[in-house]
Amino acid sequence: MTSPVSELIELLAVERLEDNIFRGQSRDIGTKYVFGGQVLGQALSAAQNTMDSAKDPRAAHSLHAYFLRAGDIEAPILYMVDRTRDGGSFSVRRVTAIQHGQPILFLAASFQHEESGSEHQLSMPEVPQPEDVEHDHAVPPEVLARLPTKVQRWLSRQGPFEFRHVYPRDELKPPKRPPYQQVWFRLSEKVGDEPELHRALLTYASDFHLLGTATFPHGISYYQPNVQMASLDHALWFHRPFRADDWLLYSIDSPSAQGARGLARGMIYDREGRLVASTAQEGMIRVLTDAPARGPMVG
Repeated sequence: MTSPVSELIELLAVERLEDNIFRGQSRDIGTKYVFGGQVLGQALSAAQNTMDSAKDPRAAHSLHAYFLRAGDIEAPILYMVDRTRDGGSFSVRRVTAIQHGQPILFLAASFQHEESGSEHQLSMPEVPQPEDVEHDHAVPPEVLARLPTKVQRWLSRQGPFEFRHVYPRDELKPPKRPPYQQVWFRLSEKVGDEPELHRALLTYASDFHLLGTATFPHGISYYQPNVQMASLDHALWFHRPFRADDWLLYSIDSPSAQGARGLARGMIYDREGRLVASTAQEGMIRVLTDAPARGPMVG
């Protein structure tokens, strides 16, 4: 039987159709539309596949993306890569993700030769080690049965990543609390050593829990039928080498919410305290009246 990890690796390994055209499949994980992390990870994989790592090794150090339309979980996605620039030290790739003839995401990724230079970083928050944090609790069956079908599938799925919340929150009955959280996470199986694979995996995982942090002060959650949420953009910077199958700490805060939008930022540390990546995302957050029951949206 195929494991969730091998399914994810297959999902992120986009198929090359032409030199700069790739195709990725879609996966229904219980969200109403294609999960944003899937499109981000596939777009980065497409960009990485246009780099000549044998002759001129350059690693992705940042990506910036805009979500334009909700993705259809029943249809594949085409990725058109523009080889924008190959300079002396840096390269840039622009990727357009297309479904049904319409762009659903724009992504730009920058690549760099490995170089040495001055270093500093913010310290990792003082939190318990992942072994001292409880596994996320499953929703009781009697509670799950009362939820919409899509939400049931989202909450009962066995995903490829294991998450452990340092300060867990009841998403079905969310209290009001300050807009920050820390989450330990790792891929649930060991995988190969290719850095490109681990960057694509971290890109996928970075879309979990980020925007939701902006809901904390308001006592709302995307599981509630009157709350509508969707990612608008996403930025990710890779700072230092890491492995997605080792424990990483996602430290997230939300500095602002306004105009039916929320902003969230994240810093990702390995368990030795090295800052390996940073993220930022803005998303739409609407509280509707008389809204029909539905599942979680994109982000």
